[in-house]
Amino acid sequence: MSNLSMPGVLRIGRVLPAVLVTLVGLWGILAPPAVQSASAQSSGTGEQDASVVLLRLDGAIDGVTARFIERGLGTAVSQRSQLVVLMLDTPGGLLGATRDIVESILASPVPVVVYVAPEGAQAASAGTFIGAAADILAMAPTTNIGAASVVGSDGGDLPATLDQKVTEDAAAFIRSIAERRGRNISALEDTVFSASAYSATEAVELGVADLIAADYESLLQQLDGYELMIGGETVTLDLGNVDTTTMELSLLERLLAFISSPNIAFLLVSLGGLGLIVELWNPGLWIPGTIGALFLILGWAGVGQLPFSWAGVALIGLALVLFYLESTAAGIGYFGVAGSISLILGGIFLVGFFGSPGIPWDAPVVNRWLLAVVGAAIGGFVLWIASEIRKSKAINPYQSPTVSESLIGAAGVVTVNLSPAGEILVHGEYWSGEIDNEPLEDTTREISVGMDVEVVSVDGNHLRVKRVDPQRTEPGVSD
Repeated sequence: MSNLSMPGVLRIGRVLPAVLVTLVGLWGILAPPAVQSASAQSSGTGEQDASVVLLRLDGAIDGVTARFIERGLGTAVSQRSQLVVLMLDTPGGLLGATRDIVESILASPVPVVVYVAPEGAQAASAGTFIGAAADILAMAPTTNIGAASVVGSDGGDLPATLDQKVTEDAAAFIRSIAERRGRNISALEDTVFSASAYSATEAVELGVADLIAADYESLLQQLDGYELMIGGETVTLDLGNVDTTTMELSLLERLLAFISSPNIAFLLVSLGGLGLIVELWNPGLWIPGTIGALFLILGWAGVGQLPFSWAGVALIGLALVLFYLESTAAGIGYFGVAGSISLILGGIFLVGFFGSPGIPWDAPVVNRWLLAVVGAAIGGFVLWIASEIRKSKAINPYQSPTVSESLIGAAGVVTVNLSPAGEILVHGEYWSGEIDNEPLEDTTREISVGMDVEVVSVDGNHLRVKRVDPQRTEPGVSD
């Protein structure tokens, strides 16, 4: 026989689908990404094709893209590829992630080509550092590179002293890259000091870029026979026959890129915390708790990809605690108001407020309007729920007349002395009760604990009883 009760089975039935969906989703996210392999050129001579890894990156530079490029370079090493081509189109990104990418490119044993493409693409701000770090920098027509000046993490100007300090640091960084790759140091410094930007033609003329290629096939044709210095040795590229392995962001990386948006991460954390609070208010619902936990995990994973501050994390955690206290403490809404203020401040301080200076791009901050709307909405919802809970506690429970009639004549046992009021155990439940004034000839004004009584009348949750004669024989029981 199973000891599992029917309510337990129902609870498992409610939570099991959510668990299965979560596990299937995690399996899909963690599954290794597929790569597409295609032959770009083939001579039909039977010679072994050269292997090229093509990485496509279209978007801002952050921790996710840094790991993607590192993964692509690792794939090229494991496949013994002859070349890595990073097709780049970016408005900029985080300075920390940019440094990681530059380090990976400079340390790569496989030659790296940064190709700013397609036409109309840009390698702005952070993209300038990445392009300059490549063994070969190629650009498609009508593309541009530059504008790598440093600003505050909120996109605004820095104080004079700090601005000079971080600008000099960024300039030294790009000078060291230019010296390593033999590029025009002065022209690249101007992208930092003066926010200069160059077209593809200007970049080649100034010695910032190496060549212009209309498309990927044209790029491979121009690179065939190209000589490079790798590890102190001269390497000649042989790209007559090319087998290209194209890699893009995996499902996990795309998910991380989505949830690492400051606005999305803040929403997930806020809604996830609210789901857990609702579960604590009403244990056994399962759905709010399951979804809330999933949102919190995703939200904090997204925050982890950003230059966050622990002050913001602590304030958001405090807001969730205050919201829960509002549901348990009867009052005038102090905890709910304080929680809303703490949530808004947490969103302000979470990313971008205390962050270090970076290269300009779409500043990683939580939208102020979103903060106000979410804080007001969640705070109002918590106050409304708390108010409803307090109202429900003040309502007197309805007592069915049928139940009242069934109690009349029922036998009970005194658990607290009736003198004349006390407590009685009837049908396994404890009731408040007192001695009935009728019949008048019964002058007993106290009934002790353990004595038997009989219910005479019911008034709401209050019983009137009389003592049962101990000498009376119960029906159906013989002496």
